[in-house]
Amino acid sequence: VDVSSNVKNSQFATPLFEFSGACSGCGETPYVKLVSQLFGDHQMVANATGCTSIYSGSAPSTPYTTNEKGRGPAWANSLFEDNAEYGLGMNIAVEKLRDRIERLMKEVINGGGLPETIKALFEEWIANRNSYVKTRDLADILTPILKEYAAVTPHCEHGQQLAGLTQYLVKRSQWIIGGDGWAYDIGFGGLDHVLASGQNVNVLVVDTEVYSNTGGQSSKSTPAGAVAKFAASGKKIRKKDLGMIAATYGYVYVAQIAMGANQAQTLKALREAEAYNGPSLVIAYSPCISHGLKLGMGHAQAEQKAAVECGYWHLWRYDPRLEAEGKNPFQLDSKEPDWTKFQDFLKNEVRFSSLLKQFPAEAVELFKVTEANAKWRLEGYKRLAAQVF
Repeated sequence: VDVSSNVKNSQFATPLFEFSGACSGCGETPYVKLVSQLFGDHQMVANATGCTSIYSGSAPSTPYTTNEKGRGPAWANSLFEDNAEYGLGMNIAVEKLRDRIERLMKEVINGGGLPETIKALFEEWIANRNSYVKTRDLADILTPILKEYAAVTPHCEHGQQLAGLTQYLVKRSQWIIGGDGWAYDIGFGGLDHVLASGQNVNVLVVDTEVYSNTGGQSSKSTPAGAVAKFAASGKKIRKKDLGMIAATYGYVYVAQIAMGANQAQTLKALREAEAYNGPSLVIAYSPCISHGLKLGMGHAQAEQKAAVECGYWHLWRYDPRLEAEGKNPFQLDSKEPDWTKFQDFLKNEVRFSSLLKQFPAEAVELFKVTEANAKWRLEGYKRLAAQVF
């Protein structure tokens, strides 16, 4: 069974992220779990400080685990402000070592005297070094051969070096994970630098629209009208559109997703992001306990569905590969919203409804601004989706 072929099959894959200790109903963890199901056995994670780092790396335990073959994600956390650079460094370091494998293989091939079977394996690895499936199969064959060769020829420098690099034969899936406080605000400069680098890294932003880990301060992802620390009377300024900023590069894969609204689109975006040979940014709508959902966090997935249906959140993908095919790279995946549900959606979350109680007149005006901002964003997306290439 191809576990990534559809939503149902994906859930037959063993989660390599489990028992996290996050808040009950956390909107972030289902995305992290799904990524681990799809790519976990060859995944490397650079995790920004925040909720994701706390529930992912609270000593002495970790929710990341291994599969029946002992393979699982390699995880590390640096700082709040430099996580993107940290993940880029991981990727560059691994690829530099894989460059060394390719150089050593080519030197051995050119040196002659190599059995044809091993020569063929080396050539196949070089031709397919960026394919996880191919390199996984080849690594299983080459690792014992290289280890045995190194043992019987201790004076062969090439053999010794290749035997010491076998763990890098498999193509890694580099993920950079963090929240909106990191991606939109404190780490934005570094994130922008990493996306601009053109390197093959994948960024997952679990967007709670607030600094969740430190008590719910307003971030640039916080929408107008929402109450948060440092925005006690409701945020006055429109939410930053991080996805559109990244899409202007033209060579960055970008997607905006909400699992509870469209599971198939979520799976498709994550698969496309990982398959794209370049920088990828996936922004995932993640209801948080600090939102104060009227029905409780047990309904976080339903809240995502409601957010998309009323037009509060939009689903879209920007795939640079489509432009090369003469197609529009921007694809709007969410349907036309039912705007009559928008104000009710706001009133069903304490972060908005509390403003109505404290400042009723201001709340009515600000909620109109919130809805107008959502419509303004959607109109922009529609213009992009209508362009002919």
